Amino acid sequence: MTRIAIIGTGVIGSSWAALFAAHGHEVSTTDPRPDATDHLRRAVERCWPSLERQRLVVDTGSPDLVTVVGSTAEAVDGAGFVQENAPERIDLKHDLYREIDGIVGADVVIASSSSGLMATELQSACKRHPERVLIGHPFNPPHLVPLVEVVGGEATSDAAIDAAMRLYTSIGKSPIHIRSELPGHVTNRLQAALWREAYWLVEQGVVSVAEVDRAISAGPGLRWALLGPFATQHLSGGEAGLAYVLEHLGPPMVEWWETFRTAEWTPELKATLVAQMDDELAGIDQSRMLDERDRLLEQLVVAKSGADHLPGGSDR
Repeated sequence: MTRIAIIGTGVIGSSWAALFAAHGHEVSTTDPRPDATDHLRRAVERCWPSLERQRLVVDTGSPDLVTVVGSTAEAVDGAGFVQENAPERIDLKHDLYREIDGIVGADVVIASSSSGLMATELQSACKRHPERVLIGHPFNPPHLVPLVEVVGGEATSDAAIDAAMRLYTSIGKSPIHIRSELPGHVTNRLQAALWREAYWLVEQGVVSVAEVDRAISAGPGLRWALLGPFATQHLSGGEAGLAYVLEHLGPPMVEWWETFRTAEWTPELKATLVAQMDDELAGIDQSRMLDERDRLLEQLVVAKSGADHLPGGSDR
């Protein structure tokens, strides 16, 4: 059992806390909100049934392993791993990292859930041991979506990367090690590339927001959830696989790239996107939609956990 410090217990932090506790880790959390204790208790209670259905709760796992303390110093004291989930403000994070760096042991990894900041930016505040700072970027909610992106900074050690990869794997995550720092890491860059084209298609009146959603959710999104884009492409090539696709379909695709454009990021476009989104969701209760999304995601993750013939096996 490793004592885990969770800094910030919003949607991401509370989900992390539940996941670590499910695997029998003592979890010490802190958050400045005045109702932090009640908020976290409710959040962990909401996550727990899903964790049980995913078979992620070990014999020693318990919601009672999660505690709330009054300060960052108290939360990280004695911790063997720190998962930071503070707001995306570099000044705030620098203050936190300076404080944490001065307290925890030299071999304790400090991982940030940040989706936009770089590990190099964060570790610049750590004068003692910048080598143990890295990005451990999950996808929401962490207790349900297996992926976590692990990205080191200029000073991050291989030992810190290895330790984070091992710990995340041990709690049922599916970590990938990203070997270069880029804005948005990797997965959000892939999403941004798709959104860039989607915004342009809507701007040009080619399709609506609802039709873009259907084009992905009823089409390639179903396959991507199982295989990813490269393995999907490989299967489309028959016995010759990816080599056939690249040889015969690659040149036309390169020609398509020449037609790609970027939408003008105007108030009018944003208003169009929001209005069409409202139209798509008319009559739908958003809280119920969220619950149903999570229920179906959970079923998909559980189904994949029994897969024997997908690349890399299941995500867990």
